Amino acid sequence: MSTGTVTRADLAQAVYREIGLSRTESAQLVESVIDHITGSLLRGENVKLAGFGTFSLSDKKERIGRNPKTGESVPISPRRVLTFNPSRIMKERVNSALTAD
Repeated sequence: MSTGTVTRADLAQAVYREIGLSRTESAQLVESVIDHITGSLLRGENVKLAGFGTFSLSDKKERIGRNPKTGESVPISPRRVLTFNPSRIMKERVNSALTAD
């Protein structure tokens, strides 16, 4: 897991090592959790994982933006965006890990 990006396979491997499920069961567990999170978001629900953070959707209205290359004003269409807000505990863990180095 030293590539800088954690993949589904990395998560499944961690479950395999920590919990002792088979590799197949570990991969299925990771997929199931991701599917449940995705399904909840698609239904418009927020997903709060205690000690980790909250995934939420918000709607952005149409607005006028600017093309940085040409300076031309361009309409930006309305859209739904996914945001993640880390919990206070997660922020503290990350910050303390950065200062410990």
